[in-house]
Amino acid sequence: MKKFSEFRVGESFYSTCSISDKELEEYLNFSRVRNAFLEDRQKEEQKIVSGRAILSRMEGEFTRLNQIYGNHIVFVGTDGDPKWENRNTRFLKTLYTDQVLKLKFTVSQKDDIDDEYGKIGIDYEGTNQEGKIIVLSKRNIYRIKKEPPK
Repeated sequence: MKKFSEFRVGESFYSTCSISDKELEEYLNFSRVRNAFLEDRQKEEQKIVSGRAILSRMEGEFTRLNQIYGNHIVFVGTDGDPKWENRNTRFLKTLYTDQVLKLKFTVSQKDDIDDEYGKIGIDYEGTNQEGKIIVLSKRNIYRIKKEPPK
C-alpha cells in the first residue's frame, strides 16, 4: 500500500471487473432502485447494469487495489469537473451483465488536510473490451490517513 506522500497527481492504477446477473439483482434489492426502463429491458438475456451499480463496483475495486487496501480511507464526496459545470459523472455507453469493464483510476488532486490526514481526488474511467468508454467520473474525493496502520 502507498502512503499519502507517495501518491502523485497524474498517476494511474488499473483493474478489471464484471457484474453478474446475481450481483446486479442483489444490488437492486439492497438499493431498492425501481426503474421501469430497466425492469422492462431485463427480460433480455444480458441485463443492463444501472449506473449507480457501475459506480459502486468501481469504488469497490478502487478500495481493493494493492496501492490502497490497508490504508484508512473514507469517501467524502465529489467535486465534479469545472469543464462539466461541476458535474461528476458521464455514462457514455451501456454496460451489460457479464461484460468486462476495464478500470483506470487516476489521481487528479492531492491536498493536505492536517498532520494526520490528506485528501486525494480520483478520476474513474471504465471502458469495455473494445476500448470504448462506458463511464467517466471526475474528482471522487477520499480522506486518507497519511501514515497507514502498521
